[in-house]
Amino acid sequence: MTREIHQVGVVGLGTMGSGIVEVFARNGLTVIAIDKDDAGVSRGRRHVEGSAARAVARGKLSEDEQQALLGRITYSTDLNALSAAEFVIEAVPEHLDLKRALFSELDKICPAETILATNTSSLSVTEIAVATGRPGKVVGVHFFNPAPVMKLVEIVRTVVTEQDVVDDVEAFVRQIGKTDVTIGDRAGFIANALLFPYLNHAVALFESKYASREDIDAAMRLGCGLPMGPLALLDLIGLDTAYEILETMYEQTKDRLHAPRPLFRPLITAGLLGRKTGRGFYTYDAKDSPTVVADHLTPAPGAAVEGARPVSKVGVIGSGTMATGIIEVFAKAGYDVTFVARGEQKVAGVQAALTKSLDKAISRGKLTEAARDEVLGRVEGVTSLEGLSDVDLVVEAIAEDLEIKKQTFAALDEICKPGAVLATTTSSLPVVAIAAATSRPAEVIGMHFFNPAAVMKLVEVVTTVSTAADVEATVLDVTKKIGKHAVRCGDRGGFIVNALLFPYLNDAVKMLEAHYASRDDIDTAMKVGCGYPMGPFDLLDVVGNDVSLAIEQVLFAEFREPGFAPAPLLEHMVTAGRLGRKTGKGFRDYK
Repeated sequence: MTREIHQVGVVGLGTMGSGIVEVFARNGLTVIAIDKDDAGVSRGRRHVEGSAARAVARGKLSEDEQQALLGRITYSTDLNALSAAEFVIEAVPEHLDLKRALFSELDKICPAETILATNTSSLSVTEIAVATGRPGKVVGVHFFNPAPVMKLVEIVRTVVTEQDVVDDVEAFVRQIGKTDVTIGDRAGFIANALLFPYLNHAVALFESKYASREDIDAAMRLGCGLPMGPLALLDLIGLDTAYEILETMYEQTKDRLHAPRPLFRPLITAGLLGRKTGRGFYTYDAKDSPTVVADHLTPAPGAAVEGARPVSKVGVIGSGTMATGIIEVFAKAGYDVTFVARGEQKVAGVQAALTKSLDKAISRGKLTEAARDEVLGRVEGVTSLEGLSDVDLVVEAIAEDLEIKKQTFAALDEICKPGAVLATTTSSLPVVAIAAATSRPAEVIGMHFFNPAAVMKLVEVVTTVSTAADVEATVLDVTKKIGKHAVRCGDRGGFIVNALLFPYLNDAVKMLEAHYASRDDIDTAMKVGCGYPMGPFDLLDVVGNDVSLAIEQVLFAEFREPGFAPAPLLEHMVTAGRLGRKTGKGFRDYK
């Protein structure tokens, strides 16, 4: 039987500590809230009282419940007030010496059976625990910010944490309405170990001027469905906090991908820490404000695309899901579309799939029958590339095979009229190699749609060293007219989205491979702790493990970064035919 905990202590009343106090008090616990001085206590009290008042205003709490919640909290600057606490958690700044000194004091004050918990997000729980005479009673209990909202809590056991303590803390975390995952003491635990290398990589893209901050963030929000872009998230976390977490991870792992990017240091030195100082990667209208305001890096809103070539007729090559979605997008936007498929049966299949998609839109009230007929009337299917001789823009959406694409573009070079823009939807192959197969490389560009193309808003517009400025302007203009959001980037492995997404997925596979955490706990940590729409293993099974492996091989081959080397487990899954949902078996089994 796990023991019941009624009286708890929280040391450190910053944003996180105050949030934890509120969580405990909302769940009927008696809370002793401690900070080092009266100013800290006042700040913490204001935070809790303000949050409770907002909950009343939103109808989440009654006034009686608000008063009862606040009445359960006692504030103090004296650690001795914790002498009867059954559970104490610290949320002081992320400095090992500070935490060790605090735990040494708590060890002297608290009863022998009191569980001492650290909310550290990256420091070694073991090193904190050994500063006490009760290391078996010390555990990591990592809440996520804002604590009253975020459901995940990572419970971190050390090699000496007693099993009864782990059991008690797991039950306690569930008692306060949180979702727990229990893991070992390793740098970053689950969520931060996967999140922060991704954030660091995003900084590298911005630092190298590969893409703008707006395009990097939009790519990950619109291409992956993430709640925030990586640079905006770093501003929320605080650049100094992110730096400390990455530095701690690097000290433990010696992995170059965990070493904070050089750009962090000048920003931190200049006091540009993110929202809390009013400026970081973005500029805000006030300290602690979420409202971004324009600065010298902000692109002009709604700026017209200058130099675009006129486009009225579009050609699409391919008959798969991606090609069909692209055909629908262009036809709905009013373009005449000629698509090329291999044989009349494939042509009929595309037309049937397109009709089915449009009929679904009618059933949902998003399209009329007359509009459907107009869209279908703009679409023509042919079986030969010769049918594209008069189009203004060609979008190729065939298999991810460089030789096949090069052959296709060489044929288009002979067939298409002068001035036609030739675009490839490749997600990972070098666009310049495709362009070199033609005599008009200046007119070849990447136009990477995301699946399903009819739904996903993002298009990565990829220019090579040869792409003409008016060709890029044309694709940016067309992308805007079809209702998509364009992000601009250079011709480099993975572009923006895949370059950031697939190393993260690879890291998740390596974590599973090392038996650090289960597949389900890793997925839960990223969905509940980071607000991701899917966990990494759910996503890998949807994308296809063979597709994922191919992209990771491209990234590794291009960047030669040891951390990008595909996880052996992923290679074994592909060899075994466990490719994901499409084969019925992947990291999970499907009916």
